[in-house]
Amino acid sequence: MANLITARELYKILILNYRIKSLTGCVNFQLGNISVGVKRRDIMGEVIQNWVSEWLGQSRIDFIENPLPQKPPDIYLNPGNLRSNWLEIKAFNRDENPRFSIAAFNFFVEDLIRRPWHLDADYLIFGYTMNEDTGDLIIKDLWLKKIWEITKPMSNWPLTVQIRHGVLNEIRPCTWYACKTHTKVFESLEDFLAAFEATIYQNPGTRSKARSWRKRFLRSYRKHYGREIEIPYWEDISANYKR
Repeated sequence: MANLITARELYKILILNYRIKSLTGCVNFQLGNISVGVKRRDIMGEVIQNWVSEWLGQSRIDFIENPLPQKPPDIYLNPGNLRSNWLEIKAFNRDENPRFSIAAFNFFVEDLIRRPWHLDADYLIFGYTMNEDTGDLIIKDLWLKKIWEITKPMSNWPLTVQIRHGVLNEIRPCTWYACKTHTKVFESLEDFLAAFEATIYQNPGTRSKARSWRKRFLRSYRKHYGREIEIPYWEDISANYKR
């Protein structure tokens, strides 16, 4: 029989039992009788996600892959309750800063109202290095984080975001593992939500939703969790994140 597992347990098994940071891998493509080693870093995120799913299956761990690959989460670790134990798989080249997408901003604005439990998702993040000559891949680092532990304010936005052609597109990670940064990651879920709400106000594409967003989110959160959550106002705490 398959077994349930939490993201924290999965992380510990990969680090301590499987010793994933000591392994070397590669990606091969075969068509007919011709096989070629793949050395492109831009596909590694999807490859590693597929590997995690295969590892879970071979380890007889109960899970469900999301049938909608463009929507979160990547993996449900509790098939009996699809509102809990969400797992997002992320990967990036450890020789550079992380640039993966956490969420499309406009989508996240409404999704937190529809599904406030999205905030409980765990992010299993692989930092890999690749030998450009051989294509050999090494997992240099592995982290398990919550969304507020991999985001922080930017100099001109309350939240780490990607702006493309003047349009806010995505929530992006910061270099949460760096020792010397101008600002620090958010200390709590509540502080992240304060920065997120302020970003809704600042972003022209979502400003019309900003006035009612807090009330709608709090109502949805209370309905799901049966308790209140207190979100500070960004202007009251922003000074805490300046160094």
